[in-house]
Amino acid sequence: MRFMMIVKASQDSENGVMPSPELLDAMGRYNEELARAGVLVAAEGLHPSSNAIRISYPVPGGKPKVIDGPFTEAKEIIAGYTLIEVKSREEAIEWAMRMPDPHGFGEGQIELRQIFEASELTQDHDAIARIDELNAQFTRKPRA
Repeated sequence: MRFMMIVKASQDSENGVMPSPELLDAMGRYNEELARAGVLVAAEGLHPSSNAIRISYPVPGGKPKVIDGPFTEAKEIIAGYTLIEVKSREEAIEWAMRMPDPHGFGEGQIELRQIFEASELTQDHDAIARIDELNAQFTRKPRA
């Protein structure tokens, strides 16, 4: 089972305030622990929404609309994520509870979401095989 720990933005993260060295060290230790346990798939921080672009589809079948950031409501914006693969929902919750406060100062908030597996989206065995092969290619792709 794969889960994404979505780190919600704060006013500081949206203003481009970098984490303290202590917080970076704590997050590094946490990510190392995830890696040693064999559950870490990915972990990344995101630039503020002032550098973001949203694509919306206001009319069904119509042309997409491009909107430049920044976006309001920092608490609804994602500042980063950690992707893990675990055996159960309970294990995912345990790992999420161990993450250091992602912003410090008691402002951190993590949303834990399970990722759909191909077999949950369709019963078409050919489609599942294509999705699984694409995912396998993606995980084997070297970083640039």
